[in-house]
Amino acid sequence: MAYVGLLALLQVIRVYQWRIEDKSPLVEIVQSSFPITLQMAQSLCNENSLDAAEMLRIIMKAYSIAIQYELTQHLQDNSSLVPWVTLMLQIVEKHIPQEMLSEDLEERQKFIWYRVKRRSCQNLNRLFSRYGNPAQIGQTSKYTAFAENFVQQFGPQILRVYLQQTDRWIKKETWLSQKVLFFFAEFYRDALTHKLTWQIMKSYAETLVTHFIFPQLCFTEEDEDLWVDDPVDYIHKRLDPLEDFSAPVAATITFLMNLAKYRNKFIFKKILNFINNVLETYRDAPPESKDPRQKDGALKMIGCLADLILRKKSGIAHHMEPFFTAYVFPEFQSQYPYLRARACDMLMRFNKMDFENKANLAIAFRGVTTCMRDTELPVRVQACLSLQFMIQHESVRNALIPSLPMIMQELLNLTNQIDADTLSGVMEEFVEVFSEELTPFAIQLTEQLRNTFLRIMQDYQDSAAVPVSGELITSTELDISDKTMAASGVLKTITTLLLSLESTPELLSRLENALLPVITYSLENAIIDLYEDIFDIIDTCTFSTKQISQTMWGIFELIYKTFKDTGIDYIEEIFPSLDNYISYGTQFFIQNTTLQRMINDIVETVMTSDRLNESERICGCKLIESILLNCRGVVDQYVGPFIDLVFKHLSNTKSTSLTNFKFYCIEAVINCLYYNPLLSLHILEERNLTQTFFSIWFDNIKKFSRVHDKKLVVVTLCSLMEIPVEQLPSILQTGWPQVLEVILTIFKSLPKAEESKFYNFRDTLFIHDNYNA
Repeated sequence: MAYVGLLALLQVIRVYQWRIEDKSPLVEIVQSSFPITLQMAQSLCNENSLDAAEMLRIIMKAYSIAIQYELTQHLQDNSSLVPWVTLMLQIVEKHIPQEMLSEDLEERQKFIWYRVKRRSCQNLNRLFSRYGNPAQIGQTSKYTAFAENFVQQFGPQILRVYLQQTDRWIKKETWLSQKVLFFFAEFYRDALTHKLTWQIMKSYAETLVTHFIFPQLCFTEEDEDLWVDDPVDYIHKRLDPLEDFSAPVAATITFLMNLAKYRNKFIFKKILNFINNVLETYRDAPPESKDPRQKDGALKMIGCLADLILRKKSGIAHHMEPFFTAYVFPEFQSQYPYLRARACDMLMRFNKMDFENKANLAIAFRGVTTCMRDTELPVRVQACLSLQFMIQHESVRNALIPSLPMIMQELLNLTNQIDADTLSGVMEEFVEVFSEELTPFAIQLTEQLRNTFLRIMQDYQDSAAVPVSGELITSTELDISDKTMAASGVLKTITTLLLSLESTPELLSRLENALLPVITYSLENAIIDLYEDIFDIIDTCTFSTKQISQTMWGIFELIYKTFKDTGIDYIEEIFPSLDNYISYGTQFFIQNTTLQRMINDIVETVMTSDRLNESERICGCKLIESILLNCRGVVDQYVGPFIDLVFKHLSNTKSTSLTNFKFYCIEAVINCLYYNPLLSLHILEERNLTQTFFSIWFDNIKKFSRVHDKKLVVVTLCSLMEIPVEQLPSILQTGWPQVLEVILTIFKSLPKAEESKFYNFRDTLFIHDNYNA
């Protein structure tokens, strides 16, 4: 019964944790149930059974949810806080009998008692970092008084327990899971920011560097097993910066960097001396006594400190070139593949370092390009990542040009093997930097990128077909996410390549045909996560060529169907392509009533759908403008519906309440007037809206600040002036002097607007094409 009750409590707390406005139910639940739960937990802590551990895990989870975003007054009071903190520290210190632990390390990591320890550490850390550390929460926080009490009363207590457990781990008197080590490192990172806790930590700092941080940064047996058994998984887990923020090494690295940064005078040189001693010991030791894993750890440590080392004030930046020649470059030929990879990694981390001796830069370049052909996959990947940063050097760029086809092929091959979006970023940069040199290979490269994309998406579909269950993110879901990111990276590279070929429209037309399967696959299969990238490609193709090919017209109906089925939320991404279709395919568009109906339906949907906000509705106004400016004289039937759609949002508009969207609504009506003044005035008069609209327009005339806005106002008012006075509505006849005054005001302010730094180049092209006449 107690177990079921705890599960029920956990679920209730989960329900109320997301309430933003009324938190009172959660406060009442915590206040009434937590004292009883605490008593139960105190009793369970003295047991060793798995059932006791499971119930404690649920209790710690409930506490974790309760303090995630706010700390109720009840939990702030010492009457509650003292016993809870005491309990969690007891759990952290609790001895787990060796006979209960599995020999299998993976199973041991998941052992229930270590999950309870981990959750206790997480709660203690959150109390400290979010609510209890004055150095982090700021003076304006509502928890300032609580923080002053917590850091004095509990900060040292928690720190001492963590240090004691760390000391036992260092001496191999106890085993700790990776998650527990993560939370220890996380707490140390935060504790060093406050004077009180730092004073306690200060005497342990060197020990933490040499015996806590350093061992975790060394290449381990687990790393080697993963490298050998599954090099692709190794790359994702060890080289991908986005892979696992909760890995202990990530927290350890952050702790090291913060220690060196915020306690620089005390510890920085000591860290460097330690690293130097490790490297000298390795260099001077006989071959049979060398420990390559320790050298890897030392290089990794100094790589983490690269930004601090290269600062002008560090005083040691000028020593790094000799350091590389002595300790890094030799590892390009190391018998240990992870040291070859580390040599490449060091060049990537010290990418801002300038080599005074160009011969050393040449050595670095040869080392990296050699590693690109290494037999070990992780070495090749790390070499490619490093090369991305080396091309900032002109000599490297020049040396790379003859090898570009080989390098791009290797990048594609690697992407096909590992689906790492980081490699797509390397490809994208190469395409951008070497756009001219890659032009002769553009078709071949595009076809290979297309094939890579389609292969990734087939894997994506296969993974998506695997059923998943449970609360936690599964490996299958992570795999799908990885593949989506990798596919997105390939699409971004394609877009960059297309942009680099803007001056070669014939070549772009051929590339459109090659990319058609990419576009159709993504839209037909509704790969929503890739819509932004796909519509970037469509936009780039149609805008760069300034024409709409038969290939691109062939997918217009698919774009429309995508918008109607799954793409309405992506109207801001779809709009540029629709604008291009209208602007650069005008003749075909005005001859095809089906296309016109599709575009009009999109406009109507955007302007009326409850799913879109005002910012997104602006796209509807811009589409109206595009239609009216490009299809002058042939879309009279849409003027009335456009005005009606716009005035659904312009009712009761005042100058003080003019939102950005309503401003665009005003411009949509102005565009109707410019398109056909007499027809539009007739519609406004018919609907008794003439005075309402012109009042709104002229009351807000100062808000027409862009060049585009001013030119639209001038050409529209000039069009109105061409109408014989007797054909104008009476309200305009009497207000004619005001119209002239507005024109003069706009003309005077136009030169200043043209000089504005906010002048948008693409808008300029569009405006000149349609207004300057």
